[in-house]
Amino acid sequence: MPVALRPRLLGTAVTVAALLLTATPATAESGARPVARTDTGLVRGARADGVDRFLALPYAAPPVGDLRWRAPQPPPAWRGVRDAAAWGNRCPTAVSPNGPRSETEDCLYLNVFRPAGTTAGRKLPVLFWIHGGGLSNGSANQHDGTLIAQLEDVVVVSVNYRLGVLGFLAHPALTAEAGQSGNYGLLDQQAALRWVRSNIGAFGGDPSRVTIDGESAGGWSVCGHLTAPGSAGLFGRGIIQSGSCLAFPAEEGERAGASIATTLGCDTAACLRALPPGRLIDGPQYARFLYGYPALPENPDTAVRAGRFQRVPLVVGSTRDEGRTFLQGNRGWTREQYESWVRALFAGRADAVLARYPWPAQSDRFTSAYLTGAIFTDSGFLAGIGGCPTLRLIEAFAAHTRVYGYRFDHRTGPGLSPEPAGYEWGAGHAAELAYLWPSFDNGTPIAPTFDAAERRLARDMVHHWGSFTRTGQPSARNAAPWPSVNRTSLLMSLRAGGRSVPVPLTTMAAEHNCDLWEAS
Repeated sequence: MPVALRPRLLGTAVTVAALLLTATPATAESGARPVARTDTGLVRGARADGVDRFLALPYAAPPVGDLRWRAPQPPPAWRGVRDAAAWGNRCPTAVSPNGPRSETEDCLYLNVFRPAGTTAGRKLPVLFWIHGGGLSNGSANQHDGTLIAQLEDVVVVSVNYRLGVLGFLAHPALTAEAGQSGNYGLLDQQAALRWVRSNIGAFGGDPSRVTIDGESAGGWSVCGHLTAPGSAGLFGRGIIQSGSCLAFPAEEGERAGASIATTLGCDTAACLRALPPGRLIDGPQYARFLYGYPALPENPDTAVRAGRFQRVPLVVGSTRDEGRTFLQGNRGWTREQYESWVRALFAGRADAVLARYPWPAQSDRFTSAYLTGAIFTDSGFLAGIGGCPTLRLIEAFAAHTRVYGYRFDHRTGPGLSPEPAGYEWGAGHAAELAYLWPSFDNGTPIAPTFDAAERRLARDMVHHWGSFTRTGQPSARNAAPWPSVNRTSLLMSLRAGGRSVPVPLTTMAAEHNCDLWEAS
């Protein structure tokens, strides 16, 4: 699963809200300390910019010691009032574009953002955000929920979950203990959703109106929840951003886990649990959802196409140039090197691929990166993300439930850092996050670079996402209506400057050369 890189060059919530020209003024003085009661104790958050923030709320016990590689357990209660004004620990991961290294297993926390002064019982709709990062890195701390809570009058929840080998290791010894192994990160997300069901009313949210939303690995997670028995009834709508529904057989996971354990010098669960987290982070990794266990009895992809999933309203889409985020390293090739790459990858189909993705008469040092990125985008080599696989997944969902499809088509916005000078990132993987979530680089806001047209796109997208969370239908003021795929076979092409427009699914399929990639 590709890593969901963090959008850079973004603004703080209050700055972006002002730039969008639709923010409501702050409703309370900065510095007020709102208090809420959870089922394990009182928490005191912080108030600023018209939003109450409650950070690092424990939804499960720290998965340390004997609780490593076990299903999440309830968090301990506390006396007094717990401070909830600062971000919590990130789950263990090596350093990545999504954040710094962490070796702290005490990380099962979530964050709540609500309009300032919201009282218990108000029953605002809830947007539950699952971060990306290939199930191997990332953090809820990356995405600040202030903007959507402030502009859309919803409660936003973001969640940490176990990652990499600590979140997804399967092993016969672990299976012998509990009847299944792996999928611990998915079980964490379910525990957080149960916490929302039990506690969000105290923050003014409505537990019966929860929309789950995720990008990349987060979108992958949303599809898992659509088919997982333990997720049934915990949400009523879903948004899949650049995700897929692929999972892998439990037997494959246990073989991989046994090999990892051997590399680490262990053959028992006790030995594995005694290893320091740093050793596990630096060792071989495994980060895949596994089916064939009680947590995921069936491959979600198979279940969706057969209609065996929670038939809730959905928003599903991807970006126009998913592969450009990951294929920067393929720059500088000659035509011969590019064609050799295609022939090695596609063998007997290579001539057909080269006919659709030919080397141009005029080229530069990025030509090979653009071509290989387009191939990966259109074909779905990125774990089934983007291009033709996403279009067909939208059709599969639409056969059974109401779906609003989209493609993020703005190709000249802020890129990722580091990126080569002169490289056109396009609408790469994670591009849309800059327009929905004011992101933070380890807690430090980064100045905005949006022009007027991009500010309009950000405003429209925040309204679309907020409207869907409230009503089950995306809409934005003074924007083109967003029809359902079921009714029209149209997907929304999200563009800057108020130019978003519905486009036929068949047109997008032609742009991604789906006849080539879907030929038998």
